[in-house]
Amino acid sequence: MDINKLMKEARRMQEELQRKLEELKVEGSSGGGMVVVTMDGAKNVLDIKISEEIFKENDVEMLQDLILAAIQDASSKVEEESKNLIGSLGLPPGLF
Repeated sequence: MDINKLMKEARRMQEELQRKLEELKVEGSSGGGMVVVTMDGAKNVLDIKISEEIFKENDVEMLQDLILAAIQDASSKVEEESKNLIGSLGLPPGLF
C-alpha cells in the first residue's frame, strides 16, 4: 500500500466534498412557509424571506420564533445533505 497515493486520494475526496458543500443551497421554513431561510453548506444564511402576513399580527416575538425555527430547519437540512455527500463519496461518517 502506497501511503502517498492514499493521502493524495484523501485530499482529492476532501476537496471534492468541500466544493460540493460550497455549492450546496438549502431552504428551511417555518409557519407554513411564512418565513423561508436560504443557507449554504457552511451554514451561512444567504437570504431570508418573510411573508407580509406576519406583519399584520404585530407580534414581534412570533416573528423572532419563526425566524429561529426556519434557521434551525435549514441548519438541519445542511447537516443531512452533508451526511449524504460524505456517504456518496464512500467515506465513513465522522471522517470530515
